Amino acid sequence: MDDWGKWRLNSIVIDLRQFKNLRLHGGFIIKDIGLTKAPIVDAIGREAIAQTSAIAREFRLFIQAGLSEAELSITLYHEILEAASVAIANPPARVMDFNEADFERAAREAHDRWGNASPANLNLLLQFHGFRGQ
Repeated sequence: MDDWGKWRLNSIVIDLRQFKNLRLHGGFIIKDIGLTKAPIVDAIGREAIAQTSAIAREFRLFIQAGLSEAELSITLYHEILEAASVAIANPPARVMDFNEADFERAAREAHDRWGNASPANLNLLLQFHGFRGQ
């Protein structure tokens, strides 16, 4: 097990309120997060389980209601890593060439490594992938 695998900060139930106005490593902020029962589609019209808008370093997430805890956790890891990667002009080399499948793989690995997404675990994710700063 690598050093990163020793950091398992696991909450049993994900409370989305803990993420609102959350400051993340790298200077990012989750301004808003919510669940929706309305269908979500991505930029090219495909069905999606989440949608994140990034304006500068501020993120707003809408996630499909009814996901399991594991699906919700993986979705949070995925959306934050992807949003951070596209929100800045020069993302870390580790994520520079990521595509959708790479973000999904990294999110699943993060969930397996650190457990349910939490503020601390999202920061570990960003640090692990090379994001620097506050």
